Amino acid sequence: MEVFFLLISIVLFSGSKAFPVDDDDSDIIIVDSVLENSIDGDDSIIDVSSLGPEAFGIPKNESGDNVAEWTESSLMNPEEMGGYAEGDILMPKFARNGIRERTVRWENGIIPYAIDKAGYNRDQQDMIMKAIADYHRLTCLRFVPYSGQTDYIIIKNTNTGCWSSVGRTGGRQEVNLQAPGCVSKKGTILHELLHAIGFLHEQSRPERDDFVYIQYSNIKPGAENNFKKADTKRTSDFGVSYDYNSVMHYSEYAFSKNSQKTIVPKIKDMKLGQREGLSRGDVKKVNNMYNCKKEEPTSGWVGQVWQSFFGTKT
Repeated sequence: MEVFFLLISIVLFSGSKAFPVDDDDSDIIIVDSVLENSIDGDDSIIDVSSLGPEAFGIPKNESGDNVAEWTESSLMNPEEMGGYAEGDILMPKFARNGIRERTVRWENGIIPYAIDKAGYNRDQQDMIMKAIADYHRLTCLRFVPYSGQTDYIIIKNTNTGCWSSVGRTGGRQEVNLQAPGCVSKKGTILHELLHAIGFLHEQSRPERDDFVYIQYSNIKPGAENNFKKADTKRTSDFGVSYDYNSVMHYSEYAFSKNSQKTIVPKIKDMKLGQREGLSRGDVKKVNNMYNCKKEEPTSGWVGQVWQSFFGTKT
């Protein structure tokens, strides 16, 4: 009975923050899971050749200046305001060595990390940890504190915007989350970490034209390359269909030159670019990429809450 009242209290008094309220966000997952973690697989190759030479360079203060102007009322997400490949993908490690077309997944799903705490206040550090906690709850990935491992990520706050490399590049690799814009929403942090985990943007999928219209006449001059599609032979959907609700999807106004939409969903009233939490599709893709055997809870009180808010798998 005590557990029942505790559950009711959580739903009634903190539900507005712990669960999505808008029906359009019904696929965003923020509920806890109690199942075991198990990764069965090795560190496979990630092909990043579709990014082109724009992905290889050095951080830019100009991108940081753009992100510094971002506010909650901005039409686009802060990571869509950078001058990097697709806005927020940067692989500075290979800038002097030409294009390296492949990176790898994190071995056994273990990602050593460090946070440059001097760059963030307590609330911002807590937001980063909430994003990491979501991966721990919903996937088999494990972010572990850096303790001398060869390969690791360092989360920093420099005036260069929101950006990350894709996959495990080897050695120290940075994920830049410029405060306050890049740490204002948990979804922005989840987005950049998903790049580091090994994922590209959702609207870069080869079949995206079946699901959205790209309005090239509204795109800023020079930003057209950000809307390139990946090669079918070089990418995998990991068994998940196109996901409008993915935290990896651009917003409808990404790289707009005139405050008009650059991406229009072919399904009426569908919203794009949410940054509240991982979608069900995001979770499934991560777990499939890393051969994770974790399943959505379907029994017990956790399963009942899950199914009540997110519905069944079908």
